[in-house]
Amino acid sequence: MKAWILLPMIALVLAGCAGKTAYRDSCANQLNAAWAELDLAKAEGFTGTVSYSKALSLLTAAKTQQQFEGYKGCTSKAERARFYIRESRAGR
Repeated sequence: MKAWILLPMIALVLAGCAGKTAYRDSCANQLNAAWAELDLAKAEGFTGTVSYSKALSLLTAAKTQQQFEGYKGCTSKAERARFYIRESRAGR
């Protein structure tokens, strides 16, 4: 009898843990690409633009979300940061 109660509880706990990893790889890949692009923009001299500043703040927030396992938000912020990096490099 106890096994019938315990088994669904274990399955529920494991399913909850598995749900936290859905965007983990995407978050890491987007962050790595964005930091590399940000370094390139800095080397090209676009560090003073507003878009560069927005990208830097978004990447900082994305890294914080990654640390707290908020992978979906991390991915979203890193993608937006990459947009602003492209804008910065285009002079906007």
